[in-house]
Amino acid sequence: MAILTEDECKAILKKALSYSKADECEVNINGGDSANIRYARNSVSTSGSLSSTTMAISSAFGKKLGIVTLNEYTDAAIASAVKRSEDLAKLAPENPEYMPFLGPQTYTPAAKTFVPATAAITPAQRTTMVEQSLNVAKEAKLTAAGFLQNSANFSAMMNSHGLFAYNTSTDINFSITLRTADSQGSGYATKDYNDVTKLDTLASTKIAAQKASGSLSARAIEPGKYTVILEPAAGIVLLEQLYGGLDARSADEGRSFLSKPGGKSKLGEKLVDERINIYTDPSHPDLPASSWGGDGQPQEKRTWIEKGVIKNLTYSRYWAQKKGVKPVPNPGNIIMEGGNQTLEELIKGTEKGILVTRLWYIRPVDPQTLLFTGLTRDGTFYIENGKIKFPIKNLRFNESPVIMLNNLDALGKVERTVSGESGQSALIPPMRIKEFTFTSLSDAV
Repeated sequence: MAILTEDECKAILKKALSYSKADECEVNINGGDSANIRYARNSVSTSGSLSSTTMAISSAFGKKLGIVTLNEYTDAAIASAVKRSEDLAKLAPENPEYMPFLGPQTYTPAAKTFVPATAAITPAQRTTMVEQSLNVAKEAKLTAAGFLQNSANFSAMMNSHGLFAYNTSTDINFSITLRTADSQGSGYATKDYNDVTKLDTLASTKIAAQKASGSLSARAIEPGKYTVILEPAAGIVLLEQLYGGLDARSADEGRSFLSKPGGKSKLGEKLVDERINIYTDPSHPDLPASSWGGDGQPQEKRTWIEKGVIKNLTYSRYWAQKKGVKPVPNPGNIIMEGGNQTLEELIKGTEKGILVTRLWYIRPVDPQTLLFTGLTRDGTFYIENGKIKFPIKNLRFNESPVIMLNNLDALGKVERTVSGESGQSALIPPMRIKEFTFTSLSDAV
């Protein structure tokens, strides 16, 4: 068992700090247990579990920093690692952007990130969840490839200025791809939760099966600008390029889509449709997050985009000091407000358009306009008069999430989804977008 309690972490961290002779020292320890089942061609291919911990010791003399990692916690091993980090610090050049470690912080209690039932999942439970998925594939004469993984983790930090932080979390992640016997039809679904009781592998697999069977005999359509409905698993891979790029320094230095001439940024300006509201809230029950970030800064509820206006940018402690403002850490979670329509209702309200299950292979084209390219995948369908008429062959797109959110037509109900690109989760709605740009056809299924 690799989950260390708060008291166990304190004892190890205090021991490490007791050996320090540096001007300041900070020690992080994290680890956890994980287990998984991977399956392909309708049978389990691998399964396994992992239990691990890692400690990182950071020692500083002035603006010179040395870091050593270890996973052995005897007195001799910790003392040796502390000394090595100090030796490295003395050899290191000064970092002109070095910031001293934080002092004690006050953390607002976050939502429950650790769910005992998820941490206690047994091999038999994982097997049952995968069996349900495989039964759907076999009954529908489809070929399944999927991955199910659950984990329980902890993280803690302490430094010589008196800061201490501790958190535990759990996660269960499921993804499934189904192909028809001739490999010409494909469907996909993915889910990710802290709480295992919210995961339904049977329901997700049935959705993927419907998409796979329904995507047979796909037709080619001419590339161009279309109204699209992006399911959350498709929309997140573009949205994360937007909310992941809200960095003040890159904007101030002219390297961002938020940059303006003269070293200014678009902070406080309207950037996207006024129906767009994006915020962070570590206490959100459907997407709980840690109450503190990587360097120990408190995470709190914060608005990033309100009624289409950029309300906050992230500021590293160094850049905040340089600009004379308060630091703003990277968000611990992302929630985007939605509407009241279901996905089915969005489809019903579409005269002509394309339903996109998933976007993948996302690559930047122009950072200054946040233009990206990628491909549809695993179920793309043409909509006419509020109904799905026929499957279509996949398409390459060139689109910016900024332009996309200015062409917003409607928002559906918010749901938790996970990015197939970054692996990060978010609460976002399905979106109906006008004038989405497709540039060419793709032969991939």
